[in-house]
Amino acid sequence: MVEPARVFGARLLLGLILSAMILFVDGYDLAALPLALPHIVRELGIPAASFGFALSAVLVGLGTGAVLLAPIGDRYGRRPTIIVTVALIGLATMGTATATSVTGFSVWRLLTGLMLGACLPNVTAQVALWAPEGKRASTITIVSLGIAIGGITSGLVVPLLVSFGGWRAIFLLPGIATVLLAVTLFFLFPRKGMLPERQDEPAAARPARKGGQLLDILRPPLLVATAIFVLIYGLNAFAIYLTSSWIPTLLPQAGFSVDLSARFMSIVNLGGLVAGLLIAKLVDKSRVTFVLSAAYTTIVLAFLGLSFVKPDPWIWGILLFLSAGAIAGVHLALIAIATDFFPARYMATAIGFGVAVARIGAIGGPMVGGWLIASGISVGGFFLFAALAPAACLAATWLVPAAQRARHKILS
Repeated sequence: MVEPARVFGARLLLGLILSAMILFVDGYDLAALPLALPHIVRELGIPAASFGFALSAVLVGLGTGAVLLAPIGDRYGRRPTIIVTVALIGLATMGTATATSVTGFSVWRLLTGLMLGACLPNVTAQVALWAPEGKRASTITIVSLGIAIGGITSGLVVPLLVSFGGWRAIFLLPGIATVLLAVTLFFLFPRKGMLPERQDEPAAARPARKGGQLLDILRPPLLVATAIFVLIYGLNAFAIYLTSSWIPTLLPQAGFSVDLSARFMSIVNLGGLVAGLLIAKLVDKSRVTFVLSAAYTTIVLAFLGLSFVKPDPWIWGILLFLSAGAIAGVHLALIAIATDFFPARYMATAIGFGVAVARIGAIGGPMVGGWLIASGISVGGFFLFAALAPAACLAATWLVPAAQRARHKILS
């Protein structure tokens, strides 16, 4: 007879792999339209400048879906919510291949974003509940790498898809694959009870089917936890997109070549992966407040270094790794940290709300950066400004114990 521990281990691995595949879909979908746009413009003769809203529609939908639709998983069950939304993501992605106007592209991308926003917080919440005690942050972070891998893969496969079936293949074939993934999830995604889940509330204490309401996390005692989580998560997203959007433009102004500036961005991306895994590992082994404080202190000091240290390829490479790279790494771990803030029955709702606020930061970061550059700010001044958001996050980390107390209060 197979030992139960081995059975649970195999089921857990299968569940985590399937979850990573869902996040892979997210990473691909976010990059699909920008990569397809040159081919669409050439074939349909639509000016590229008119695609402004169509390009951002998936982000608008994602934020809206995360707030309004993700709580369905907390209320009616995460597994059915995940399966249905993955199927709808596939159908909406295929629908994009039928678009012939900017309005058509905007509608299909908005629908895709809505379903992504409903799905992803539930996937993350489910992974958090499955993750072994003491390895929760590491597990969530590793599974979340599916998003990055999906984005990387999109750039590699799009030329092949275009050569096979034109720009429509960029949406049609992955859309079909996503629907097939939904079918696979129906048969293989672990059902409730097949895997041990974190249970932080006695069954008798849990109100039947009353969890998952957005209002519940916006009133005491969880209001404190929600405010701290979205503050840190939103400011962190602002800093990521502020720097990643404008560093390639700023570095040549500091005297670096365009090619070297591109290599610096590779260093930033590598820093995000390394820092994310390291921070998650430390969160599993140490106190959240200490780990976040150490991370944000390092990031702030590195940004200050970029403000005052004379440009040098080696020194600036290290400073970019520790600043723009590390702050992207912190972002990977913050979702895992949310599991310390909220009871299990509110997990998808809270993560969805945080994702929505982070999207606002993601939109605001590049806009503020553009305004700073248009106003004539120096490279050093830009990095000095970039240090403000992580400095605010550093201050907010000392409020983390208050968020943890709010969770314990609702469980008591």
